[in-house]
Amino acid sequence: MQPLPSVPALPPPPRARRFGDIPIKAVYLVGAILGTVLAVLLVFVVFRGDVPTNQQSSEQVVPVAPVPSVSVTPTVSTSPTPTETPIVLPPVPDSKKYATLSGTASLVTGTITDKASGITYPRLASPWKAKSFPPFSIAQRIGKVAVPHTVIASAMYPGDSPETKPTSNADYREIATQAARWTIRTQYPAGAKLDEWTASQKIPVGKGWTLGYKVSYTFGGKEQEAQAMVTVIEVGKTKPAMLMASIPETNKTRWRDLNTLVQQVRPL
Repeated sequence: MQPLPSVPALPPPPRARRFGDIPIKAVYLVGAILGTVLAVLLVFVVFRGDVPTNQQSSEQVVPVAPVPSVSVTPTVSTSPTPTETPIVLPPVPDSKKYATLSGTASLVTGTITDKASGITYPRLASPWKAKSFPPFSIAQRIGKVAVPHTVIASAMYPGDSPETKPTSNADYREIATQAARWTIRTQYPAGAKLDEWTASQKIPVGKGWTLGYKVSYTFGGKEQEAQAMVTVIEVGKTKPAMLMASIPETNKTRWRDLNTLVQQVRPL
């Protein structure tokens, strides 16, 4: 008899996979995914309180170069309404040099180019900030928008356009006088008075006139004063451009900045 053929051995039963049998690359991949997810969740939890509830600021920073091409001019007339008391001004000197005011001049960080009005003047360092301030084209301010203002601003002259283009220094001096009267009515508490003219002089370049003046007013039950200036400048139109500035005594350390403006304002 021939021997029976041998029966092949059965394969061993499958054993349960253990952690050590998982390829090391798969372990690293899973760990990296979990770490990324946890990091994203942690960042969201930690910084979600830093998201502002209102991302629109109440004050928009004014671009200073270039400025909007659309002219924005004051809509307030230089003439008082029937219910307003006319503002009486002292006689304006034909000529008076702008004296050096007290305080420390701010650093000039650049030039503001107001294309809407056609003039340039110094841009001053902090705490001055260029902000929107209708009805002016551009303004630099310190502090909140509140009367009395600490402001440097430019726009076209707020009064009616002259019937004919001014030609003489006397013409521009009269227009500057009306602009100063307008600032007394719009930039200070009711009852403010222009006490003294501190300057009356021709602008350094081009045609126009600068007036400096001291204003007194009552604020918070206390008598206070401010130093101010206004310049009107011929810019190729019948109506001149205007640069005005007012600094109350609460910011009297900045009074010297008025000298800087007077010396460096220019037509484009």
